[in-house]
Amino acid sequence: MIVEEIMQTNLKTLTENDSVSSALLLMRHEKIRHIPLINEQNTLIGLITERDMKEVAPNSLFPEKNHEKLSLPLKKIMKTNVITAHPLDFIEDIAAVMYEKRIGCLPIIEQQKLVGLVTSTDILRTFVEITGANQPSSQIEIKVKNSTDVLHHIIGILRQHHIRIQSMFIYPDKTNAQNKIIVFRISTMNPVTIIAHLKKEGYDVLWPNMPRTLR
Repeated sequence: MIVEEIMQTNLKTLTENDSVSSALLLMRHEKIRHIPLINEQNTLIGLITERDMKEVAPNSLFPEKNHEKLSLPLKKIMKTNVITAHPLDFIEDIAAVMYEKRIGCLPIIEQQKLVGLVTSTDILRTFVEITGANQPSSQIEIKVKNSTDVLHHIIGILRQHHIRIQSMFIYPDKTNAQNKIIVFRISTMNPVTIIAHLKKEGYDVLWPNMPRTLR
Protein backbone atom coordinates (compact mmCIF):
# COMPACT_ATOMS: atom_id res chain seq x y z
CA MET A 1 0.00 0.00 0.00
CA ILE A 2 1.29 3.46 -0.87
CA VAL A 3 0.97 6.82 0.84
CA GLU A 4 -1.54 8.39 -1.54
CA GLU A 5 -4.08 5.73 -0.51
CA ILE A 6 -4.18 6.91 3.11
CA MET A 7 -2.95 10.52 3.16
CA GLN A 8 -5.18 13.40 4.21
CA THR A 9 -5.81 15.81 1.35
CA ASN A 10 -8.31 18.25 2.86
CA LEU A 11 -5.57 20.08 4.71
CA LYS A 12 -5.76 22.99 7.11
CA THR A 13 -2.81 25.26 6.44
CA LEU A 14 -1.47 28.65 7.48
CA THR A 15 1.29 30.98 6.33
CA GLU A 16 4.46 32.05 8.08
CA ASN A 17 2.94 35.48 8.78
CA ASP A 18 -0.09 34.13 10.62
CA SER A 19 0.06 34.45 14.39
CA VAL A 20 0.57 31.87 17.11
CA SER A 21 -2.96 32.61 18.34
CA SER A 22 -4.42 31.80 14.90
CA ALA A 23 -2.63 28.45 14.94
CA LEU A 24 -3.96 27.68 18.42
CA LEU A 25 -7.50 28.52 17.38
CA LEU A 26 -7.24 26.39 14.24
CA MET A 27 -5.91 23.41 16.19
CA ARG A 28 -8.71 23.63 18.73
CA HIS A 29 -11.47 24.17 16.19
CA GLU A 30 -10.36 21.41 13.81
CA LYS A 31 -9.03 19.08 16.55
CA ILE A 32 -5.66 18.71 14.80
CA ARG A 33 -2.09 18.60 16.11
CA HIS A 34 -0.09 19.58 13.02
CA ILE A 35 -0.37 22.56 10.68
CA PRO A 36 1.72 22.80 7.49
CA LEU A 37 2.81 26.32 6.57
CA ILE A 38 2.79 27.17 2.88
CA ASN A 39 3.47 30.11 0.58
CA GLU A 40 1.38 31.45 -2.31
CA GLN A 41 2.70 28.69 -4.59
CA ASN A 42 1.47 25.99 -2.19
CA THR A 43 5.07 25.11 -1.40
CA LEU A 44 5.79 23.81 2.08
CA ILE A 45 7.96 26.24 4.03
CA GLY A 46 7.48 24.99 7.58
CA LEU A 47 5.49 23.01 10.10
CA ILE A 48 3.83 23.85 13.40
CA THR A 49 2.91 21.15 15.92
CA GLU A 50 0.91 21.01 19.12
CA ARG A 51 4.20 20.61 20.98
CA ASP A 52 5.45 23.89 19.51
CA MET A 53 2.31 25.60 20.78
CA LYS A 54 2.79 24.27 24.29
CA GLU A 55 6.40 25.43 24.34
CA VAL A 56 5.73 28.96 23.13
CA ALA A 57 2.45 29.55 24.98
CA PRO A 58 2.09 27.12 27.91
CA ASN A 59 -0.61 29.35 29.45
CA SER A 60 -2.66 29.73 26.29
CA LEU A 61 -5.86 29.38 28.30
CA PHE A 62 -5.03 32.76 29.81
CA PRO A 63 -4.38 35.06 26.82
CA GLU A 64 -3.75 38.08 29.01
CA LYS A 65 -0.60 36.35 30.34
CA ASN A 66 0.70 35.47 26.87
CA HIS A 67 -0.40 38.38 24.71
CA GLU A 68 3.09 39.03 23.36
CA LYS A 69 3.79 35.38 22.54
CA LEU A 70 0.37 34.79 21.02
CA SER A 71 0.96 37.72 18.67
CA LEU A 72 4.21 36.29 17.32
CA PRO A 73 4.23 35.34 13.62
CA LEU A 74 4.61 31.62 13.06
CA LYS A 75 7.87 32.13 11.17
CA LYS A 76 9.46 32.85 14.54
CA ILE A 77 8.76 29.35 15.87
CA MET A 78 8.08 27.10 12.86
CA LYS A 79 10.24 24.11 12.02
CA THR A 80 11.86 24.48 8.62
CA ASN A 81 13.94 21.29 8.37
CA VAL A 82 10.79 19.25 7.82
CA ILE A 83 11.03 15.58 6.86
CA THR A 84 8.64 14.85 4.00
CA ALA A 85 7.43 11.93 1.89
CA HIS A 86 6.09 11.32 -1.62
CA PRO A 87 2.62 9.97 -2.53
CA LEU A 88 4.20 6.86 -4.08
CA ASP A 89 6.24 5.94 -1.00
CA PHE A 90 5.28 2.71 0.74
CA ILE A 91 3.40 3.05 4.01
CA GLU A 92 5.75 0.75 5.91
CA ASP A 93 8.71 2.89 4.82
CA ILE A 94 7.24 6.14 6.11
CA ALA A 95 6.09 4.37 9.28
CA ALA A 96 9.72 3.36 9.87
CA VAL A 97 10.85 6.97 9.34
CA MET A 98 8.26 8.30 11.77
CA TYR A 99 9.24 5.68 14.35
CA GLU A 100 12.99 6.25 14.02
CA LYS A 101 12.73 10.05 14.00
CA ARG A 102 9.99 10.12 16.65
CA ILE A 103 7.76 12.42 14.66
CA GLY A 104 3.98 12.50 14.54
CA CYS A 105 3.39 13.45 10.91
CA LEU A 106 4.89 13.67 7.45
CA PRO A 107 3.84 16.29 4.89
CA ILE A 108 3.47 14.71 1.45
CA ILE A 109 5.18 16.56 -1.39
CA GLU A 110 4.82 16.07 -5.14
CA GLN A 111 6.50 18.32 -7.71
CA GLN A 112 7.50 20.72 -4.93
CA LYS A 113 3.85 21.17 -3.87
CA LEU A 114 2.12 20.13 -0.65
CA VAL A 115 -0.46 17.51 -1.63
CA GLY A 116 -1.20 15.70 1.62
CA LEU A 117 -0.34 14.81 5.19
CA VAL A 118 0.07 11.50 7.00
CA THR A 119 -0.08 11.33 10.79
CA SER A 120 0.67 8.55 13.26
CA THR A 121 -3.10 8.16 13.68
CA ASP A 122 -3.45 7.52 9.93
CA ILE A 123 -0.78 4.83 10.15
CA LEU A 124 -2.44 3.16 13.14
CA ARG A 125 -5.90 3.27 11.53
CA THR A 126 -4.51 1.73 8.35
CA PHE A 127 -2.82 -1.07 10.30
CA VAL A 128 -6.08 -1.89 12.07
CA GLU A 129 -8.02 -1.90 8.80
CA ILE A 130 -5.61 -3.98 6.72
CA THR A 131 -5.23 -6.59 9.46
CA GLY A 132 -9.00 -6.83 9.89
CA ALA A 133 -8.64 -6.29 13.63
CA ASN A 134 -11.78 -4.14 13.59
CA GLN A 135 -13.88 -6.98 12.14
CA PRO A 136 -15.32 -10.09 13.86
CA SER A 137 -12.50 -12.61 13.53
CA SER A 138 -9.95 -14.83 15.26
CA GLN A 139 -6.18 -14.83 15.16
CA ILE A 140 -3.99 -17.91 14.84
CA GLU A 141 -0.19 -17.87 15.16
CA ILE A 142 1.77 -20.85 13.88
CA LYS A 143 5.50 -21.55 14.14
CA VAL A 144 6.76 -23.27 10.98
CA LYS A 145 9.98 -24.25 9.27
CA ASN A 146 11.16 -21.75 6.68
CA SER A 147 9.94 -23.85 3.76
CA THR A 148 8.24 -22.85 0.52
CA ASP A 149 5.46 -25.44 0.67
CA VAL A 150 4.30 -24.84 4.26
CA LEU A 151 2.10 -21.86 3.50
CA HIS A 152 0.32 -23.67 0.66
CA HIS A 153 -0.41 -26.61 2.95
CA ILE A 154 -1.82 -24.45 5.78
CA ILE A 155 -4.04 -22.51 3.39
CA GLY A 156 -5.31 -25.85 2.10
CA ILE A 157 -6.34 -26.80 5.64
CA LEU A 158 -8.21 -23.53 6.08
CA ARG A 159 -9.92 -24.08 2.74
CA GLN A 160 -11.16 -27.48 3.90
CA HIS A 161 -12.96 -25.72 6.75
CA HIS A 162 -14.36 -23.06 4.38
CA ILE A 163 -12.52 -20.35 6.30
CA ARG A 164 -11.74 -17.00 4.67
CA ILE A 165 -8.39 -15.37 5.44
CA GLN A 166 -8.80 -11.69 6.32
CA SER A 167 -5.09 -10.97 6.63
CA MET A 168 -1.75 -12.72 6.99
CA PHE A 169 1.67 -11.69 8.28
CA ILE A 170 4.95 -13.58 8.37
CA TYR A 171 7.83 -12.60 10.64
CA PRO A 172 11.07 -14.25 11.83
CA ASP A 173 11.20 -16.44 14.92
CA LYS A 174 13.52 -14.58 17.30
CA THR A 175 14.57 -17.82 18.99
CA ASN A 176 15.42 -19.77 15.83
CA ALA A 177 16.45 -18.24 12.51
CA GLN A 178 15.33 -21.40 10.70
CA ASN A 179 11.70 -20.80 11.67
CA LYS A 180 9.01 -18.31 10.75
CA ILE A 181 5.87 -17.23 12.58
CA ILE A 182 2.77 -17.02 10.40
CA VAL A 183 -0.13 -14.97 11.75
CA PHE A 184 -3.54 -15.54 10.21
CA ARG A 185 -6.64 -13.49 10.97
CA ILE A 186 -9.57 -15.63 9.90
CA SER A 187 -13.30 -15.06 9.52
CA THR A 188 -14.53 -17.18 12.40
CA MET A 189 -14.99 -16.55 16.09
CA ASN A 190 -14.52 -20.23 16.94
CA PRO A 191 -11.22 -21.63 15.60
CA VAL A 192 -11.18 -24.73 17.82
CA THR A 193 -11.66 -27.31 15.04
CA ILE A 194 -9.11 -25.58 12.82
CA ILE A 195 -6.53 -25.54 15.60
CA ALA A 196 -7.16 -29.23 16.25
CA HIS A 197 -6.64 -29.98 12.56
CA LEU A 198 -3.41 -27.96 12.43
CA LYS A 199 -2.05 -29.73 15.50
CA LYS A 200 -3.00 -33.10 14.02
CA GLU A 201 -0.91 -32.18 10.97
CA GLY A 202 2.02 -31.49 13.29
CA TYR A 203 1.96 -27.70 13.33
CA ASP A 204 3.08 -25.77 16.40
CA VAL A 205 0.15 -23.44 17.14
CA LEU A 206 1.42 -20.66 19.39
CA TRP A 207 -1.87 -18.80 19.69
CA PRO A 208 -4.50 -19.35 20.82
CA ASN A 209 -3.04 -21.76 23.35
CA MET A 210 -6.18 -23.84 23.82
CA PRO A 211 -6.96 -25.57 27.16
CA ARG A 212 -6.19 -29.29 27.19
CA THR A 213 -9.90 -30.17 27.24
CA LEU A 214 -10.34 -28.45 23.86
CA ARG A 215 -7.26 -29.89 22.17
